[in-house]
Amino acid sequence: MLRQEYLSVLEARTVEDLRSGIERFSTSLGFDRVVATMVFDRPATEPEFVSLNNIPAAYFAYFDDAARATRDPVAQHCKRSAVPIVWSQETYTQVDLGDLWEEQAPFGFANGIGLALHMPHGRHFMFGVNRALALPLDTQEVTRAVAEVQLFAVHACEAAARLIRVERVHSDGVPLTAREVECLRWTMEGKTAWEVGRILGITERTAVFHVNSAAHKLDCASKHQAVIKAMRLGLIH
Repeated sequence: MLRQEYLSVLEARTVEDLRSGIERFSTSLGFDRVVATMVFDRPATEPEFVSLNNIPAAYFAYFDDAARATRDPVAQHCKRSAVPIVWSQETYTQVDLGDLWEEQAPFGFANGIGLALHMPHGRHFMFGVNRALALPLDTQEVTRAVAEVQLFAVHACEAAARLIRVERVHSDGVPLTAREVECLRWTMEGKTAWEVGRILGITERTAVFHVNSAAHKLDCASKHQAVIKAMRLGLIH
């Protein structure tokens, strides 16, 4: 019988339901931090990222740093392969990137299990559970945990693909990115830029940038005017 966590995340009706299910699974497996990211590659444009996570606010600056991600051995492994990676400090030090580990370890990213599901049409689902404590020395216990993460990721990916829309939305011939639409949607719900950043796994500055960019494209003078116009155009509901 499938574990309740698998069924719960598969039946998620909202992105917040999905986020809660992902966090419950991570906690039940003994991991404090979890990151689940849908990546949508676009020809001739920057990829779109939508991340659900419970990372500390102080870690956002590291997490949202694209240049850092290009150096991170775990991120690069997941980018290239569908094989799960069990990682620790040694994963970083053996490629002379111990400085990256030293930066992230205080935030609960010292050891973990990560993987990626690569799907057709440039879609990818990156999933990782992380913690400060070392992983068990018992290899069978670690193998079971990896199997749990793999199976759960398949269910979470199915729900994420259903709930997260990242197509570019056009208004009067001007495209809004999925991230801009998401930021406007949460602004409509009364969230501050900090809260929007927390929800989407980006920095407060990045959230402000996306809202301002959307307002500019919609020819609006403020975020409130942009929200009203986006609602009128049917871009957000």
